[in-house]
Amino acid sequence: MLSAKLAKKINEQMNLELFSALLYQQMAAWASAKSFEGASSFLYAHAKEELEHKQRLFNYLCDTGAMPVITALEAPQHDFKSLEDVFKKTLDHELFISKSINELVGAALEEKDFSSFTFLQWFVTEQHEEEKLFRTILEKLQLIGKDGHGLLVFDKELAQIHAAK
Repeated sequence: MLSAKLAKKINEQMNLELFSALLYQQMAAWASAKSFEGASSFLYAHAKEELEHKQRLFNYLCDTGAMPVITALEAPQHDFKSLEDVFKKTLDHELFISKSINELVGAALEEKDFSSFTFLQWFVTEQHEEEKLFRTILEKLQLIGKDGHGLLVFDKELAQIHAAK
């Protein structure tokens, strides 16, 4: 059984994952409005993945006898300066989520809740992959610069990344 403290922290993480899904969905809408269809598809798929992360946490809370509590969320940002801005903010957000996951893992260890610690290892690995993915995307965008042709080619590459998943 989860302690009340750890259940609260897992609930907080669950709500962060839900916010992540909304943020990426909003980013996808922005990309679509700017005719970055590859980026839009990629970000919509990523939003769906974040909902799956939320559901994992939700299910874990239920499985341990704790109550999942979905809270009110702030509205995500909806306007961006550029595609590079979108992915800079995405990387920043993933770094924030990684920090939150690490704090959650630390709390599980502090309480010697090894079942929760083991469960959370999947999220640690996932965050490592997310950071690498978004850092790579951002680095490629920075290499391309603001050139329209380069952005068009890159947008097509993002669609291929989405299709490969």
